[in-house]
Amino acid sequence: MPVTALEKTAGNSAVASDGAASLFAPEWRALSLGAIGLCSMIAFEAIGVAAGMPAVAAALNGVPLYALAFAGTLAGSLIAMVWAGRDCDRHGPMRAMTGGLLLFSAGLLLAGLATSMTMLVTGRLVQGLGVGSLVVALYVAAARKLPDALHPRLFALFSAAWVVPAIVGPAISGWVVEHLGWRWLFLGIALLLLPVALLVLPPLRGLGAAIRPAQSSDRLLPWALLASGGSIALSTSVYAAHWAPLVVVAALTGIGLAAWRLLPRGTLRLQRGLPTVIAMRGFNSSAFFLCEAFVPLWLHQQRGWTLTYAGLALTGGALSWSIGSHLQARMEGAGLRQTWLARGCIAMASGIGLCAATVLGAVPDWSMLVGWSMTGLGMGLAFPMLAVLTLKLAPVDQQGRYSSGLQIASSLGTASTLALGGLAFSTLQPRSPGTAFVAVFLIAFAIAVTAAATSHRTLPSTA
Repeated sequence: MPVTALEKTAGNSAVASDGAASLFAPEWRALSLGAIGLCSMIAFEAIGVAAGMPAVAAALNGVPLYALAFAGTLAGSLIAMVWAGRDCDRHGPMRAMTGGLLLFSAGLLLAGLATSMTMLVTGRLVQGLGVGSLVVALYVAAARKLPDALHPRLFALFSAAWVVPAIVGPAISGWVVEHLGWRWLFLGIALLLLPVALLVLPPLRGLGAAIRPAQSSDRLLPWALLASGGSIALSTSVYAAHWAPLVVVAALTGIGLAAWRLLPRGTLRLQRGLPTVIAMRGFNSSAFFLCEAFVPLWLHQQRGWTLTYAGLALTGGALSWSIGSHLQARMEGAGLRQTWLARGCIAMASGIGLCAATVLGAVPDWSMLVGWSMTGLGMGLAFPMLAVLTLKLAPVDQQGRYSSGLQIASSLGTASTLALGGLAFSTLQPRSPGTAFVAVFLIAFAIAVTAAATSHRTLPSTA
C-alpha cells in the first residue's frame, strides 16, 4: 500500500510541534521566503499585466490578437503542469523548479522586448510554460521539505501573495506604463527572479523521488495539447461570429475528453478522497472566477456605478479571501478542518446566492458587496484547505501527479465555465440584459452548491 505524505511527515510534524513550528525557522526560511516571493511575482504578472495589456496591444498594433495574449499563457501552463507533475514524481521538484524559472524568465524577456504582437503572444506562451512548472514544483517542494503542520500557514501566505497584487497591482501597473513604459511590466519582474531563484533552489537539492511514476508524461502530452487547444478555442471563440456556439461546444468536448485522461482516476465521478478534492478545486475556481468577471460589469452597466466603485466589490472579496485563508491556517485537527471546509463551501454558495438575489432585484444593490465578500471568505477558507488535503492524502510517489491534477482541474474548470457563462451572456444580452446577468449568476450558484454538497466526500471512507 503506498505511503501517504501524512505518514511520511509524521516525524517532521512532531519536530514542528516541539517549538520550531515557524515557516521562518532557519531550516525553512529560504524556501518559505523564496516560495512566497515567487508566488507574488506570478500573481503580479497575471494581474498587473492584465491591467496594462490594453496599452501593450495598442502600442504593438495587436488588438486582434488581444485574447491570444491571455489564452497562450493558459495553454502553455496546462502543458507544463502535466510534464512537471510527472517529472517531480520521477526526479523531485528541482528540475521542474529550475526549468520553470528559466522558461518564465525567457517568456518575460521575449514579451518585454517584443517588436510585434506575435512576438509578445509567443512570450506569453513561454511564460505559461514556466508558470505551470513553477506552481506544481512549489506544491511538491512544500510537501517534501516542510512539515505538514506548516502547510496551512504556507498556503495562507500564498493567498496573501495573490491578494496584495490584486489590490495594488492595477495601480502599480498603470504607474509603470505611464512613467517607465509598458515593457517594464515584463522586464521588471524578470530582474527580480534572480534573487528569488537564489532563495528557492538551494533547499531543493537532494529532494529526489521514491520510485518511477507508473504513467509517463509522454503518453499524456497529446491530451495536454488537446486541452490547451480547447482552451485557446474557448478564449478566441468571440472572433467566430455566428460560429461561436459551435466552436464552444467543440472546444468543451475536447477539454472534457482531455480532462478524463489528465485528471486522476475517479475525479469526474467524484470518487471519495483525493478525486473529490481535485474536483472540488475545479468547482470552487469555476464558481468564483465566473462571478468575479461579472460582478463589476453588472454594477457598472446595470446600476451605473463608476468603474472605481464597482471595483471596490472585488477588493472586498480579495480582502475577505485573505481573512478566510489566515483563519484556516490557525485551525488544527482533521475533524475541525473538515467541518470548516464544508462551511467555507457553504459560505461561497450563500454569497453567490446573495449576488444572484441582488441581480434579480430581491435585495438592495449594496447586497452585492456583502455577497461577494461572503464568497471571498468562503474561498479563503476552502481553497487552501483543498491544497493541504491534497499534499496530506497523496502517496509520496504521486505528490507531483496530484498537485498537477489540482492545478489542471482549476484551469480547465475556470476556462470552461467562463466560456459557458460568456456564451449564455452573449446570447441573452441583446434581448434582455437583466436575464443575461441572472443566467450567469445562477450557473455559478449551481456549481458552488455542487461543491458544498460534495465536500463530505473529500476524505476516504476509511478515514
